[in-house]
Amino acid sequence: MLTKTRKTKETDIKISLNLYGEGKSHIETGVGFLDHMLESFAKHSLIDLDIKCVGDTHIDDHHSVEDVGIVLGALLNEAIYPAKSIERFASASIVMDEACVECDLDLSNRPFLYYSLSLFGKVGQFDTELTEEFFRALILNAGISAHVVQKRGSNKHHIIEAAFKSVAVGIRRAIQKNERVGIPSTKDVL
Repeated sequence: MLTKTRKTKETDIKISLNLYGEGKSHIETGVGFLDHMLESFAKHSLIDLDIKCVGDTHIDDHHSVEDVGIVLGALLNEAIYPAKSIERFASASIVMDEACVECDLDLSNRPFLYYSLSLFGKVGQFDTELTEEFFRALILNAGISAHVVQKRGSNKHHIIEAAFKSVAVGIRRAIQKNERVGIPSTKDVL
């Protein structure tokens, strides 16, 4: 289990992660919808997560959402690299009723995010634009190249949850052990 903490004037975060876990989680971010998404992320990635965030949610949820993404991404980076004997590339299309979101990713240790979800407004108290903030922080700090693309959908909850699940399943598939691969790069390092 790897653990990382981050304390700023805006947030105080502690996250523990087991990359090859069972999908167990204990999540307390102070942002209810984010808790729900991260529980789903843990379940479908099979990554065990213990997340505690105390943030300035009296202002809004932005700092908590982004900073959790930063710390979780940094932990993923520490757990994955240097990459060896894993699949490296993966994709997943996740359907939730009318919504379908696809994630294609490369555990390249070269961060890049292509993000294309049509989201405006709120889901409960959650500002939907924070979805992009979370994924940008997660992907860039994890050193993943990822394309998260909405293929269909109109229900904001379904779209966001399908996005979290597609990234989770993509990561689960990309970290799948494969001894025949060795170092999965012609550069001989990732």
